Amino acid sequence: MTAAPILPERHEWTVDDLGDLPKDLPYELINGRLIVPSPTALHQDLCVRLLLALEVNCPPGYLVSIDLSMQVDRRNEPRPDVVVIRRRNAGRSPVPVEDALLAVEVVSPTSTFRDMYDKAKVYAHAGVRSYWVVDPLQDKVVLTEYVRGVNREYEQVANTEDLFVTETPWKVSVDLPALTARRDALLAPDGE
Repeated sequence: MTAAPILPERHEWTVDDLGDLPKDLPYELINGRLIVPSPTALHQDLCVRLLLALEVNCPPGYLVSIDLSMQVDRRNEPRPDVVVIRRRNAGRSPVPVEDALLAVEVVSPTSTFRDMYDKAKVYAHAGVRSYWVVDPLQDKVVLTEYVRGVNREYEQVANTEDLFVTETPWKVSVDLPALTARRDALLAPDGE
């Protein structure tokens, strides 16, 4: 068993500091704060299902990916749970944020504020046109869709626990009742 890496204690991080981290360490840098996520199997399962829904009508020239670092600025290098990027960036990480059409975050108990506020502001100010927040912590899985307004802030355009259909970044539908049933089945005690 390998010991967890000991990270230097810092009050604020920049992208310049990230080169000192172990290469296989998944991290995010949000407003100068280093975050080392530890997603659950449920979280990863939902991310894959969202990726698959986005891939259905994905036009040539674009790619849907999960857990990919986005290059924003010196204090921010987020890793959206799901992201739509230009295909020309398929072999690169981090990807320039200006090549992202959509960022999707799946809320976990430790990421609610960060996903709803901190990351939303970072993505909006960086120019990501669309942002989805999927919340599996509610009674039913809820998806909230935001689009970037003229003031460089996100405006909510949809919030649903039913079938979600949008035209942004292209025609996509997400069966949220099916995701709720899947979540419930995955969280049920074995044999039930």
